[in-house]
Amino acid sequence: MDSQCSSSVGGAGSINSTPLSARIESYEAGEKKSISDIRRTFCLFVTFDLLFVTLLWIIELNVNGGIQQQLMTEVLQYDYHKSFFDIFLLSVFRFAALILAYAVCKLRHWWAIAITTAITTGFLIVKVIVSKLLSQGAFGYLLPIVSFILAWIETWLLDFKVLPQEAGDEIRHILVQRAADQEPLLYPGRAVSEGQFYSPPESMADSDEDLDDKHDLEKPIV
Repeated sequence: MDSQCSSSVGGAGSINSTPLSARIESYEAGEKKSISDIRRTFCLFVTFDLLFVTLLWIIELNVNGGIQQQLMTEVLQYDYHKSFFDIFLLSVFRFAALILAYAVCKLRHWWAIAITTAITTGFLIVKVIVSKLLSQGAFGYLLPIVSFILAWIETWLLDFKVLPQEAGDEIRHILVQRAADQEPLLYPGRAVSEGQFYSPPESMADSDEDLDDKHDLEKPIV
């Protein structure tokens, strides 16, 4: 029975130590990554923002008379009231600022995207009100609306997905690390050996010599 108790103690320690060590290894492997999966998704969406706005701008240049001619008109002869070039530059600004902040510097705060979204929103509202983009066909509506929506989707993605998930992963890592530190106190590393609870087998209550002595005493005296 003592040996069973000792084996159960050792077995409990081994059962509980295995998942803890596996979890710690998984979290350490996650920390070794240069960037988390959800943050990588955010950076891909920021890149998609730049590429999509660029594609729309190139299509607009090609539709309105050719890329080379329209580049001369919108870039070299820039006019705030008619040109879409500033919307493209606004997308480049968002891409550079967000990739620098959240991919290179690995920032864990919302202030960078708050600045880019505020600048984008203010600029687009003023441009739509003051400029004459709405009189230039479908792209006068499409480019400002797309740029506005993409900027706010990036804000939502970072604030409600990236930062909360990374904070939760960090908290779980701390809890698992604390459980691993307390594990040696709950389950000692060396299990109790059976030899410490060894008890010798019971000796024979009546040996052969004791039986002979009793037999002699019970003989009647002649």
